[in-house]
Amino acid sequence: MAFNIAKAQKPQDTEVYQPVPLKVNPAKTQGEAPSDAIILFGGKNLDEWVSVKDKTKPAMWTVADGIFTVKKGTGNIETKRSFGNYQLHLEWRIPENITGKGQGRGNSGLFLASTGGGDDGYELQILDSYNNDTYTNGQAGSIYKQFVPLANPARKPGEWQVYDVIWTAPVFNADGSLKSAARVTVFFNGVLVQNNVELTGPTQYIGKPSYQKVHGPLPIKLQDHGDPSEPISFRNIWIREL
Repeated sequence: MAFNIAKAQKPQDTEVYQPVPLKVNPAKTQGEAPSDAIILFGGKNLDEWVSVKDKTKPAMWTVADGIFTVKKGTGNIETKRSFGNYQLHLEWRIPENITGKGQGRGNSGLFLASTGGGDDGYELQILDSYNNDTYTNGQAGSIYKQFVPLANPARKPGEWQVYDVIWTAPVFNADGSLKSAARVTVFFNGVLVQNNVELTGPTQYIGKPSYQKVHGPLPIKLQDHGDPSEPISFRNIWIREL
């Protein structure tokens, strides 16, 4: 005769009281940092960043009026700290008077983990995609050359754009083989554009990406793409380690 286990149980049998979640005070307004966040840029200076060309030197991009802007020719910048898994908030702006087209229209990149100098790492594309035709795995919200965004919620040039990112770093076995691939979820202006996608490796401009370099926590990098179009600005950057 079948026995109904549910009749022998109580609601309390499936109630859990430990562990107690960490108390975090949320931001008072949307986009501001919660109480446990590390502020990577709060409007005053680039003390949390260094030049990728020479990591003993400070980032040389321009800070004014609570924002910072790419200073063309100075090269990429990256965080002094390295991170594994995290939640990241970043706001960026294409100039209203932007010129050019395609990949030459306000090009930059958010490297979610920087595997070396130059443009090495895992890139979330920054570009004017409001009314600008280009290859779709290279538009704003794409994981560059890997994943096309699920939607295009880009605002007009001159308006602030918002990325909210959940990054799960890759894990490697002791012999250097891949144990688990990197994963990323991205909200672009509040719209889901990357849904826990599994990356096939760091960004490759030419060819297919693959995991060839074992690494642990890494810095986050922003790109000086060197385009002749007007430079990109950033503000309100914070991170929560997970």
